[in-house]
Amino acid sequence: MILRILHYGDATLRAKGKPIENIDDGIRELAANMIETMHAAHGVGLAAQQIGEPLQLTVLDVSAVEERPSMLKLDGTDLDPKTAMPLVLINPEIELHGETEVGVEGCLSFPEITGDIERAQSLEGGTIHIESSGFLARAIQHECDHLNGILFIDRMRSAAKVALSSRLRRLQKETRRGTGIRPEEERPLVSETTL
Repeated sequence: MILRILHYGDATLRAKGKPIENIDDGIRELAANMIETMHAAHGVGLAAQQIGEPLQLTVLDVSAVEERPSMLKLDGTDLDPKTAMPLVLINPEIELHGETEVGVEGCLSFPEITGDIERAQSLEGGTIHIESSGFLARAIQHECDHLNGILFIDRMRSAAKVALSSRLRRLQKETRRGTGIRPEEERPLVSETTL
């Protein structure tokens, strides 16, 4: 089932996800629906917050991304990221390693808005041990941010936020109008969080 993707301005996007204690049929169905929703929206990742569920659950699929290569190791074994997709991550914890690089990111919750974001080039962690680099590492970090209520605009440089401020404000107002929140109840345009 294709689910509705929340847009910037919805408070659920800022919610820290609750850990998932039991992986039951409801979680499996939610993950399957999230994968279907992500594919229908032509995305490479989708966090539970983006569909209104503040849980530590995210799905990823970078198999269609040709121009930005990825590396993946699962429990120490090299895998072709294309054959390992989609990934479902539950209660993920990441450890950042290596150099950082700036790359363009977008987000299904911010239609038609992109920005240059600095991210680590590799990461590892979890009960199953995943090591990744390239675009997959960027996508995992982006989705794990969502699980902690952090949006990609929070990682933009100040000048980029200023340049996008009118578009962000318009998106936020459109979202609030759709949810029935009055403009005077709106939260600040961007988070004060800097990481």
